[in-house]
Amino acid sequence: QNVLNLVEDVLSAYEFTEYEINLSTRPEKYVGSDDVWELSENALKEALGRKGWDYTEDVGGGAFYGPKIDIKIKDAIGRKWQCSTIQVDFNLPERFDMEYVDENNERPRPIMIHRAIFGSIERFFGVLLESYAGLFPLWLAPVQARIVCVTDGVNEYAAECLELFKSYGLRVDMAGGGA
Repeated sequence: QNVLNLVEDVLSAYEFTEYEINLSTRPEKYVGSDDVWELSENALKEALGRKGWDYTEDVGGGAFYGPKIDIKIKDAIGRKWQCSTIQVDFNLPERFDMEYVDENNERPRPIMIHRAIFGSIERFFGVLLESYAGLFPLWLAPVQARIVCVTDGVNEYAAECLELFKSYGLRVDMAGGGA
């Protein structure tokens, strides 16, 4: 559930609040035991339930190495884009012969969880650009402020303001005033 909270925190920071959630389950060809698959699918369902998120079950849509949660966000015109993914992986721990020492001094094999909060970063930023129509919020804008000099009489003061704003870490530029 903590990973779901992280996804929600990150997506809501960019003002994405409408999601489509899919839980993809065991495909026909898979690795790992039926018991571990069932345990993992139930754990993902429980996490989604505790989060209070409705989801659609994509029966057979999981990866061969484990079930996954896919989170799709809506763009400015209502299209859905798969971005965030949380995947359970049985394959790599087995393949790399991974183990850990538990409280009983036994050496069980871990189950790996992959997470891609943004999914494809290129896709995410494409949806982001489109959603804001290029008018980013102040904290995200490449240029946060622009000083416009409308007369030469303010050039010196405008240059002082420019340096002051920059000293506070603002991304600012100046138009006019010999800038």
